[in-house]
Amino acid sequence: MSNPVSSFVTAVVALALATAGLHASAQPKAAPAASEAAAPVVKPAAPGQKVLRYAFNAGETGFDPARIVDLYSRIVTTHIFEALYTYDHLARPAKIKPLIADGMPEHSADFRTWTVKLKKGIYFADDPAFGGKKREVTAQDFVYAIKRFADPANKSPVVAGVLDQKYIGLAALRDKALKEKKPFDYDTEIEGLRALDRYTIQYKLEEPRPRFIDNLAASDLFGAVAREVVEKYGDAIPAHPVGTGPFKLTQWRRSSLIVLERNPAYREVLYDAEPAAEDAEGQALLAKFKGRRLPMVDRVEVSIIEESQPRWLSFLNEQIDYVNVPGEFVNQAAPNGKLAPNLARRGVQLYRTLNADAAFTYFNMEDPVLGGYTPERIALRRAIALAMDVEREIRVIRRGQAVPAQSIVVPHTTGYDPQFKSENGDFDPARAKALLDLHGYVDKDGDGWRDQPDGKPLTLEVATQPDQLSRQFDELWKKNLQRIGVRVKFFPGKWPEQLKAARAGKLMLWTLGSSAAGSDGQGSLARLYGPQSGSQNLARFKNAEFDKVYDRMQVIADGPEREELFRQAKLISVAYMPYKITVHRFNNDLVQPWVVGYRRPVFWNDWWQHVDIDLAKAPVVRK
Repeated sequence: MSNPVSSFVTAVVALALATAGLHASAQPKAAPAASEAAAPVVKPAAPGQKVLRYAFNAGETGFDPARIVDLYSRIVTTHIFEALYTYDHLARPAKIKPLIADGMPEHSADFRTWTVKLKKGIYFADDPAFGGKKREVTAQDFVYAIKRFADPANKSPVVAGVLDQKYIGLAALRDKALKEKKPFDYDTEIEGLRALDRYTIQYKLEEPRPRFIDNLAASDLFGAVAREVVEKYGDAIPAHPVGTGPFKLTQWRRSSLIVLERNPAYREVLYDAEPAAEDAEGQALLAKFKGRRLPMVDRVEVSIIEESQPRWLSFLNEQIDYVNVPGEFVNQAAPNGKLAPNLARRGVQLYRTLNADAAFTYFNMEDPVLGGYTPERIALRRAIALAMDVEREIRVIRRGQAVPAQSIVVPHTTGYDPQFKSENGDFDPARAKALLDLHGYVDKDGDGWRDQPDGKPLTLEVATQPDQLSRQFDELWKKNLQRIGVRVKFFPGKWPEQLKAARAGKLMLWTLGSSAAGSDGQGSLARLYGPQSGSQNLARFKNAEFDKVYDRMQVIADGPEREELFRQAKLISVAYMPYKITVHRFNNDLVQPWVVGYRRPVFWNDWWQHVDIDLAKAPVVRK
């Protein structure tokens, strides 16, 4: 896969996969630069500041790139850290351009060696770790950032994806630390990650990686990290993100409030982009903002509002500036896909797009009831998938704001084929019952519920969240499974904790979602790749045939052979059914009239620095 974390990020919508060292219950010590993090009183914005107010629908887990994978934390870190490259904000289709790099990378003909020059004079945000001195970014900071994923002490949830890039010597360095039970040796130079000089970094890979540049464009995870910052704050580093980006963290109350402010040390970066000539919206934004210094807002305040109704009301009451319309309110906000007249009169703006995402249910392949590769276990998972009434889910719960999915590969990425059709997209309770009957899942004790082939009770244990939207999904689960005679129990828990349990292999099944972080569809397939079990591969699916296909896809260029491998990978997924992919979702983004310049990124949520706040239109309280 070209991007080891693809973002596949999540939530039942909780949109995230999408989490950090996953110590979600432990509050790290507050940073001196964020001394209000644990305080009950929020430090207010200064008069006249341009403030963007935003809301997450699930809690973050921390802001150490090496320890996160959840969407919400990554939305924050992508505005604090900077990778070598980034996606052009307005380009459609997506286009990568330099960020910290001085020009595009050079690579060998076999795509095993990649060399990047850095721009000079780029500095980290000021921090006590630097002893009052300006700290310039060097090539070694990118070497160190990658090594941190391999350090066993960090328990990185995406270490498998990073090692999958095959940096020469990195896996061996990690194995040495594990075997000798000693601290990871950051000072040993390895062939795969080298600072050739202060401003040149070279990556050498064991295998070809034609799409390696995707990894160099992920600011949320692979931005420059200063070693002295990590060593100063130790275990509290999740509360002390220090990057080179447009914003810095100034306040943090876990799962409650996140405040970022303009980074005073941020270099001169001017608004620029390359929208297509026929892209009227993109061209208009470029004409309006070209040459403006970024970021254009002074402060971003992120509240955590898990329930849909208060989040929606916060937008209507002008307490937040942006909302992705919750499904149950979409008919009020955008009936028939058009902005409601009452909102239009207020100057609210609607942006509606089919997201590069998928909602899915994963089945734990190591679960003693549901997992395994024997015919009866495969039949059980297929029967559950066939019993899921996705059309009703779209119509009733999602209010029509999704399309049925046929495979795990998402729209707008390579490998996605709108003509592909598979059993994954079928709703067929009769076939589900026949499969269960054929493989011995019948009611043996006469209590009205199916039992396992050995006579033990069959009960599905469905993980869920304690919010109104999740309760709607729970009701649909109950109806779907009752229809085929299968008993169900629900286990609610906060989203970060459920993700922690999922990664540890402790859940039987869970419904969540993910969004692509790059244009290569192989990122989606990481969910089925054996070496990524417990990371992207929540289902812990292990299949030699699939892994062979996946490995081959990694090393070849895009073209007919790779498209055929995408097709084979999809068919293997459907045959074993470790995931039921339900829908690809529409986004209905509403933005208040005083927010100027919004455009949803195709693959990532890196946009706060590209919008402005018109204080003349904003409520008086903001001025």
